[in-house]
Amino acid sequence: MLSALVFSCVVIAVADGDTLTARCPAPQGTLRVRLAEVDAPEKAQAYGSASRRQLAALCLRRPAEVRPLPGAAGHDRYGRAVAHVRCGGRDAGTAQLRAGLAWVAEGYASDLNLPALQWQARHERAGLWADARPLPPWVWRRRHRR
Repeated sequence: MLSALVFSCVVIAVADGDTLTARCPAPQGTLRVRLAEVDAPEKAQAYGSASRRQLAALCLRRPAEVRPLPGAAGHDRYGRAVAHVRCGGRDAGTAQLRAGLAWVAEGYASDLNLPALQWQARHERAGLWADARPLPPWVWRRRHRR
């Protein structure tokens, strides 16, 4: 179930393919936002830069609707808001999946349409799916822990 709260914001920064910063009206102010239900390659990982560029092209310096997930799911362990974000009428997470620049976040995704979008991108060899064996970001993070 989606939160009833929707904030009209402007995206002021894109950190990577699934994290952005949005300037919203008070009382929210500036929010660091993690896109809900998707996991994009890390910056230092293959396709990390492409994923970031794709999200920036869609959202940076543009109006965005930010819809945080309800309850505890609405924040991650880094204090970011976890939210569905729409830029230019397009869901940013869905756009990342369609472009082949993110994975469905296993264990966190509730939208049953997302695996089909990922399958389609894989079938079309879009983005990271051009590689024979792309490395999921959760595996990459585990291998590169400090």
